[in-house]
Amino acid sequence: MGIVNVTPDSFSDGGLFLDPDAAVEHGLRLVAEGASILDVGGASTRPGAEPVPVGEELTRAVPVVERLAAAGHRISIDTTKHEVAEAALAAGATLVNDVSAFRFAPELAGLVAGAGADCCLSHMPGEPRTMQAEARYDDVVGDVKAYLEERLAFAVSEGIPEERVWLDPGIGFGKTVEHNLELLRRLDEIVAIGRPVVIGTSRKSFLGKLAGGRGEHERLPGTIATNVLALERGARVFRVHDVGPVADALAIATATVGP
Repeated sequence: MGIVNVTPDSFSDGGLFLDPDAAVEHGLRLVAEGASILDVGGASTRPGAEPVPVGEELTRAVPVVERLAAAGHRISIDTTKHEVAEAALAAGATLVNDVSAFRFAPELAGLVAGAGADCCLSHMPGEPRTMQAEARYDDVVGDVKAYLEERLAFAVSEGIPEERVWLDPGIGFGKTVEHNLELLRRLDEIVAIGRPVVIGTSRKSFLGKLAGGRGEHERLPGTIATNVLALERGARVFRVHDVGPVADALAIATATVGP
């Protein structure tokens, strides 16, 4: 899953692809590098991010979704807003990636069900603006698993077939370095829920901290390492900025792990 951030403030590539032409060109490049899904977002979900008005998010994301979908590529819309998801699905997206897992807009579940789309539900305490202050757990893996099971049950109750739901433990979303490591160590417990697990460690700050203070653009080795380990533990979708190197690493790891 290649990341296409059409935002001015995403933590590692904010502003680079705010122009629709640049965003489309970037998406096409990610496909050429091996992405099978393009995750288009018009509002940053980085820790501390401020909310984006609906109209602004629509203006940023939907034209990019439309052009990339028209080129024949599978598109995910990264949003928590019903209006944005509705417009993106009409423009050709087939997956809604909601970091709030339908908490912010419960009616979004019915939209996904009616559209016959897939969805990815993430664990995130609170909201992006406040989530790091809410990194408190009795057992981070057990708590995240229980949350994802509850959100999966809600999605199914709203008419989304279980086989259309993917789950994301929300690495870096309201979690300390140790929380992130514990989730990666015990990822098989999340996989045991029985739905495809999406992993999103790309360029995140905990990788820089573990490597001695690396900046956003120096975290590719950590991104590769964590994605390969997540593959071995059962993750099946990998949301990344640097598609080419990670795709190569995953191909080699898949051959090594075997069937």
